[in-house]
Amino acid sequence: MTEQNYPVYAEITGPIVMIGFGSIGRGTLPLIERHFKFDKSRMVVIDPREEPSDMEILKKHGVRHIKEYVTKDNYKELLKPLLTEGEGQGFCVNLSVDTSSLDIIKLCRKLDVLYIDTVVEPWLGFYFDKGMSNADRTNYALRETMRKEKAKNPGGATAVSTCGANPGMVSWFVKQALVNLANDIGLKFDEPDQHDREGWAKLMKKLGVKGVHIAERDTQRTKHPKPLNVFWNTWSVEGFISEGMQPAELGWGTHEEWMPKNAKKHKKGNKAAIYLEQPGANTRVRTWCPTPGPQYGFLVTHNESISIADYFTVRDKDGEVTFRPTCHYAYHPANDAVLSLHEMFGNGGTPQPVHHVLDEDELEDGIDELGVLLYGHEKNAYWYGSRLSLEETRRIAPYQNATGLQVTSAVLAGMVVGAGTPEGRHRRSRRDRLQALPRSADALSRSGRRPLHGLDPARRPSGSLPRGYRHQGSLAVQEHPRSLRLRI
Repeated sequence: MTEQNYPVYAEITGPIVMIGFGSIGRGTLPLIERHFKFDKSRMVVIDPREEPSDMEILKKHGVRHIKEYVTKDNYKELLKPLLTEGEGQGFCVNLSVDTSSLDIIKLCRKLDVLYIDTVVEPWLGFYFDKGMSNADRTNYALRETMRKEKAKNPGGATAVSTCGANPGMVSWFVKQALVNLANDIGLKFDEPDQHDREGWAKLMKKLGVKGVHIAERDTQRTKHPKPLNVFWNTWSVEGFISEGMQPAELGWGTHEEWMPKNAKKHKKGNKAAIYLEQPGANTRVRTWCPTPGPQYGFLVTHNESISIADYFTVRDKDGEVTFRPTCHYAYHPANDAVLSLHEMFGNGGTPQPVHHVLDEDELEDGIDELGVLLYGHEKNAYWYGSRLSLEETRRIAPYQNATGLQVTSAVLAGMVVGAGTPEGRHRRSRRDRLQALPRSADALSRSGRRPLHGLDPARRPSGSLPRGYRHQGSLAVQEHPRSLRLRI
C-alpha cells in the first residue's frame, strides 16, 4: 500500500481502550490511526491471546497490550483506571465476544467515557445457557435491555451501540434505498429529516414495501481446501457460532397472514419480531444478491432484523400498528463457512475443536456483497448495498479481508459520530469540532451505477435475472443519518 494523506475527522482527547483484537480489532486499529487525532501512547488493547501476528501488529503501531479476559467479575477494576487515566475524555471500543455491552456502557457513562460496539453482547454463557428459555436467548431480549437503559438514563456521554456492517450500516442503506426507489418510481415526496422516524416509516408504507432482506453473499475463496474438523470463517468463528445457535428471528410484518408452526411471539416490549424454535444457522430462506442472483441464505438472528422492523412501524392516533415490514437476515457466508456449518450441525450442533478466521493472505479472491433487498413494491424488488472485493480491500486498508472492512469502516463511522456529538466534544475547543459532512451516499455505493434489480423467481428462471455491475448525546442505536460520508 502506498503512503498517502488521510482525512482526520475528529480528536479523541483521552485514552482509547480497545477490547478484543480479533479480525475486527486488527482491521479497526489502522483506521483509528488514520482518521483520528489522538495520543498513541494512551491507546491499549485488551485481549487474552498473544498470537505472534497480532503482537507484531501492535508492536509495529506502538500500541500497548494487556493479556486479560474482560469478565463480569473484573471489568470495573480492569477498565476504570485505563479509561480515566490522564486528561481528556476516553473512548472504549468494544470489539470482543462474551463481554456485556450493557454493563460496560453503564460503566462508561458513569465515567463520562465514549463507547462503541458492533452488537449487544452478553457475558460469557448466555448463548448456550440451557436454563434459559429460547425467548430469553433472543436478540429481541438483548435489544430490550438496551432500550430500557436508554429510556431510563437519557443524556450523558455518547454510546453508539450495534454499529458495524450489520447491524449498523445496513440501516443507513434502507433509508437511501427508499429515496432511490421513490425517485425511480416517480413518487412525489419530501425526504424526511434524519431524525424523523415517523416520516421514514410513512415513506416505506407509501412505497408499498412489504419487507426487507439483509441479503449478503460472501464469495471469498481460500488458496487451500478446508481440513476436516476445523471451522473456517472470514470473521469471528465464535461470534458466528454463537449467533447461529440462537433461535432464528425476524421482524414480522403486518401483511403476513401465515406463521411457521414453531414460530413464537414475544409477550413484552414492542412485539415487532417473532422467533422460531430452531437455530438460525440451520434455517434456510430464499433471497437474492446481484452476483449470484437467487440463492439460499441462513436466517441467522441479528439486531437489525428487529430494529428495522421496529423503526419503520406506523401507528395510528391510538397507538395501534397499521404498518410494519417483515425484516430478516439472509446470509450466505463463504463456502468454507457453509461447509463448516454443515459439519457442525451434522454432528448434533457440536462445534469443531479448532476455530480459524481466514485472513487476507489466505484468501485467493472473491467479494463480500452486503445490502438490503426491499420487496413488495411496484418494481418488485430492489437491492442496494456495498460490493467490496478482496482486491479492493487490499488496496484500501491492511490486516483485513473484504468482510472485515465492511464492518471496520462502519465502526469508524460510528466513532466519528460519537466523537463529533456535543457530549463527545465538550472538552475540545471550537476549532477541533467535527465539521459537517455533505449529504451524500457516495461512500456507500458507487454514484450513478445503482441498477434497479428485479426479483421474481416464481415467474422467471434464475438465468434471466440481471446480475448488475461487478464488482443525540445519548445512547445511540443504528439510526444514524444516511448523510455520513467518510473517505477511508
